[in-house]
Amino acid sequence: MARKPSLTGFPEWLPAERVVEQHVLDTLRRVFELHGFSGIETRAVETVGQLLRKGEIDKEVYGVSRLQEDAGKEAAPKDDPNALALHFDLTVPFARYVVENAGHLHFPFRRYQMQKVWRGERPQDGRFREFTQADVDIVGDGSLPFRYDVELALVIAEALTALQLGDFRLRVNNRQLSEGFYRGLGIEDTAAVLRAIDKLEKIGEDKVAEELVASGLSEEQARKALALASIRSEDGSFVERVRALGVEHPLLDEGLEQLREVVEGAAVAAPGRVIADLSIARGLDYYTGTVYETVLVGHEKLGSICSGGRYESLASNGKRTFPGVGLSIGVSRLVSRLLAEGTLVASREVPTAVLVALPNEGEWHRAQAVARALRSRGVATEVMATAEKFGKQIKHADRRGIPFVWFLGTDGAADQVKDIRSGEQMDADAALWTPPASDLTPTVAPPAEAGDGVVGH
Repeated sequence: MARKPSLTGFPEWLPAERVVEQHVLDTLRRVFELHGFSGIETRAVETVGQLLRKGEIDKEVYGVSRLQEDAGKEAAPKDDPNALALHFDLTVPFARYVVENAGHLHFPFRRYQMQKVWRGERPQDGRFREFTQADVDIVGDGSLPFRYDVELALVIAEALTALQLGDFRLRVNNRQLSEGFYRGLGIEDTAAVLRAIDKLEKIGEDKVAEELVASGLSEEQARKALALASIRSEDGSFVERVRALGVEHPLLDEGLEQLREVVEGAAVAAPGRVIADLSIARGLDYYTGTVYETVLVGHEKLGSICSGGRYESLASNGKRTFPGVGLSIGVSRLVSRLLAEGTLVASREVPTAVLVALPNEGEWHRAQAVARALRSRGVATEVMATAEKFGKQIKHADRRGIPFVWFLGTDGAADQVKDIRSGEQMDADAALWTPPASDLTPTVAPPAEAGDGVVGH
C-alpha cells in the first residue's frame, strides 16, 4: 500500500479498504455457516505455558504485564509458565477451549473463529505483528472420521472461490505418508527431516540436501527424501510415483491411501484446485496426518494464505483426547495483497445509500422523518446538517460516494430522489421507495465487474 503507517506491522485500513476486509470476513462466515460451523471467540491472552504447548515456535510472543504492579508484588518473570501473553494463533486457544468446555459441547464440534492475533515478527510484505485470522475446525471426542479431512478441503476451496480471488491451489500432503517413507529409509529422526523439507521453498533444494546430510542422513537417504518432495499430482497418480521410489512401510501405505482419498474426493467438487504436493511438511510437530497449504497462483511469493492439518492430541485433559482437523486463513495477509493488486475493490466507502438534502434550515425535522422512514426498511440514510445550495449538497454526496440525493417536496409537491451518477430524478415516497439491490449496501468485486462507482478507480 502506498501510505506509510505510523507504527509498522499494525495495519489500519481506510474506510474503502475496511469494506473489502469486511467483505472477506462476511463471505467466509457465510460459507462456514452454510456448512454448519458455529462461531466462537476465545480470550486474547493465554498463559505462556499454554501457548508453548504446541512445541518450540520461531515467533516471539507479546507478554502482557501491568504498567503499575500491585504494591509489594513483583512482575512475573518472562520464563514463568503462568505469565500472560497475547495469543499468536487461534489453534492453541481453541484446544484449551475444547478441553475446558467439553461437557457443554456436542461432538463432532464444528467451529469457526475470526479474531486478531499477535506475533513479534519483522514486518514485511504480507507479514504483520497484529493481524486477523479466520479458523475453521472439526473436533471429535476420542476419534474423528478421516472423511472430515476431505470435507475441510472442500469447505476452504468453496470459500476461496466465493471470494473471487482468482486462481489458487490447495496443496495437500500427509504426515503419515512422509514419516512412513522416512522410516522405510531407516531414518529415526523423522521430525528433523520434516523441518528441513519445510524449508524447500525458502532456501532451495541444494541447501536442504546439505541440511539433511548434516543431520545424519546418507546422501542416498537425502536424495530419496528430496525425490519424494518433488512429486505433485492433481489426481491419485502420485501413489504409483511414490511406489516407484522403492520404499515400503505400513505407515506409508496408510498415508498414501488417506492422501489419495482427499485429492480424489476434492477433485469432484473442486477440479484442479486441490493437488497432492509431497513437499508440504508444515513445521509444527502436532500435525499427525493431512496437512494443507494454499497459494494464490501468480502470487506464490506471498506464501501460504491458508494452512492447517489434522492433529490427534493437541487437545487432551489426560483422560480424554479430542482429535481435530482444521485450517486457518490469514485474513490480513490476504486483504493486504488484494488491496495492493486491486484484485477486489469497493463500490463506495460509506454504507450510506441516500443523502436527504435540506431546502432550508426549517426543514431539518421533516428531513429526519424521511430518513427514519427509509432506515426502517433497511436503507442507510444521512441528513445534511446545513441548508447549502443544492449543488454543494450534491457534491458532498458525490465526494462521499453516496449514490442518491433525496429532495423534499415543497408546496404540496411530491418528494424526489436523484441518482447523481446518471442524473435520473423521479418522484418518490419514503414509505415505499428502495434503491436497487446493487446500491443498497457497498459491494465488493473485481474491478471489471464493479463498474464506475469503484472507490479509487
